[in-house]
Amino acid sequence: MKQILKSLTKVSGKEIISSELAFATGKTDRDHVMALITQLRPRRTQRPLIRLGPATDGGYLVPDDLSGILAVFSPGVSSESGFEKDCAERSMDVFMADKSVDEPAESHPRFHFTKKFVGALDDDSFMTLDEWTADSLSESSEGDLMLQMDIEGSEYESLLSVSTKLLCRYRILVVEFHQLNELWNRPFFNLASRVFTKLLQNHTCVHIHPNNEGGAYSREQIEIPRAAEFTFLRNDRGLAADYVSELPHPLDRDNTANPPLLLQPYWHG
Repeated sequence: MKQILKSLTKVSGKEIISSELAFATGKTDRDHVMALITQLRPRRTQRPLIRLGPATDGGYLVPDDLSGILAVFSPGVSSESGFEKDCAERSMDVFMADKSVDEPAESHPRFHFTKKFVGALDDDSFMTLDEWTADSLSESSEGDLMLQMDIEGSEYESLLSVSTKLLCRYRILVVEFHQLNELWNRPFFNLASRVFTKLLQNHTCVHIHPNNEGGAYSREQIEIPRAAEFTFLRNDRGLAADYVSELPHPLDRDNTANPPLLLQPYWHG
């Protein structure tokens, strides 16, 4: 059930927005929200972060640890394919999927496109990450993979349904998580926290970049971006002992012309 964002009262026949928010399905405890943020604080990597893609929306920061990655799976196709092209130029096959478009924004010999959405089931319109990978790669293929996902909220069901075997093949995951302001809504928090817990079993967050298009939501002295790009690195790939002490990274760029959106210090360090 969707969070009720504004509680209303009647004064002289007019509706007045209350300063308190009502949660029809239960509010998440502040300590639980902060504990999840603490788990996601980015760790430093032994190799520096580099930017793949344009210096605008569609570019992402990843560790400079790309050698040997066999293929990139990139669900969610927009008007920008710069990230995918940079991966292809580094000799990776790039598999893209999106039922809402007919083809990627540009072409490349290493691009492969499937006109389906990625989600939690397999049918005429949807496919799971496991089914997509099995259809795209030969059974004998070996080697690490990279996942770059921006699918407007379907990331939660897709990642919760992916097999642990496939998840461990991803050396690097770059995922834009949406509706993060809904972490205050208990049912959504339960879903999202399970997804993050699953990722953190074998990977560690190494970078967070808030998307400045939708701004942030503040409650109980915690500010949460409505959407943010997270980069995860598999734990066997060289993580430093300390946490990132400062964000944004020098290579970060705003997604839109809106005012910059900065993460508060409790998100890092």
